[in-house]
Amino acid sequence: MKDFVTKILNKDQRKKVVDAILTPFSWLYGAGVWLRNTAFNLGLLKQEEFEVPVVSVGNITVGGTGKTPHVEYIVQELCQRYHIGVLSRGYKRQTHGFIMARESLGPKDLGDEPYQIYHKFLGMITLAVCEDRRKGIREMLKHDPRINLILLDDAFQHRYVKPKVNIVLVDYNRQPHTDRLLPLGTLREPFRHILKADMVIATKCPHDISPLDMKLVHKNLDLYPSQQLFFSRIEYAYPKPVFPVADVLLDNLSMLGPSDLILGLTGIANHRPFVKYLRSFHAQVKVIHYDDHHDYDRDDFRYIIKIFNELQGTRKFIVTTEKDAVRILNNPYFPLEMRSFIYFIPIRVSVNVSEVDFIQALEAKINEKAE
Repeated sequence: MKDFVTKILNKDQRKKVVDAILTPFSWLYGAGVWLRNTAFNLGLLKQEEFEVPVVSVGNITVGGTGKTPHVEYIVQELCQRYHIGVLSRGYKRQTHGFIMARESLGPKDLGDEPYQIYHKFLGMITLAVCEDRRKGIREMLKHDPRINLILLDDAFQHRYVKPKVNIVLVDYNRQPHTDRLLPLGTLREPFRHILKADMVIATKCPHDISPLDMKLVHKNLDLYPSQQLFFSRIEYAYPKPVFPVADVLLDNLSMLGPSDLILGLTGIANHRPFVKYLRSFHAQVKVIHYDDHHDYDRDDFRYIIKIFNELQGTRKFIVTTEKDAVRILNNPYFPLEMRSFIYFIPIRVSVNVSEVDFIQALEAKINEKAE
């Protein structure tokens, strides 16, 4: 059927057909978003405010805008001055309800990203997962009364908690002003709802972004004068082994030449920047890509190793993302004999300093007195 449609319709015609089918569903979705927000605006659904300042880090689109590395960036910059509690819903975990993170729990208990954050800042933060953010905050404060700052991960649409600071991330490469509501596009809510944010960060910017490029983003987003816009970029570090190994065979991608091979392995929302980074080196690059938060099973690894063995290269390595490494490290099906050949690329974000430093601006908002 798919081949038949492809033969009788060109690309533009197929797009028009798909848009016609999805438009009524997008209208229904938009109506649901409007009703829910109206209920909050009228006080029919109640927001709860907490004495401890709450910072929400979220977005208005589905797909990867870089929430986890930005949460990690904020934690890194503020954990010496605050006792931070990080609360996430724990997307795709296999547990339910409120769970305090502890070392005995794995990604399936907490979710990939909370597990990654917890272990990256082990002993420096308190972290929990809970679908009900209000309950989660109350329980966290009971468990650890020292908490004096809470970071809510992916909570821009979660209006039951009223944050002190709302941070919204937008992908520089997929700016939302021309996007459409689900399922026609990737918007979770109408684009103009970005005006509810206190701070906006355009993420994944090119390293050579110019003042003119920044000015264009300002124009596209059309924010209020009171809203602050910042720009961040991803910085990739040297590769690290996914599994503890005695002999590190790959400590820098630049050591590989044209006769060597990298098999890129990704299960993230937007793998293109990662693949582009791998291809910036001299080695040949082949890619296997799965959906975001993919739960690798025995058959996946059999397929991955089969492809790896078939590919030709003087030196060959599997290189994956930091997020995928969490799932692979805790997966019993990855072959023991291949553990020396799989590496991940750690990432961090750098927020461009223009007129105002982001962390200084964030702290100022955290410490603002209520009017």
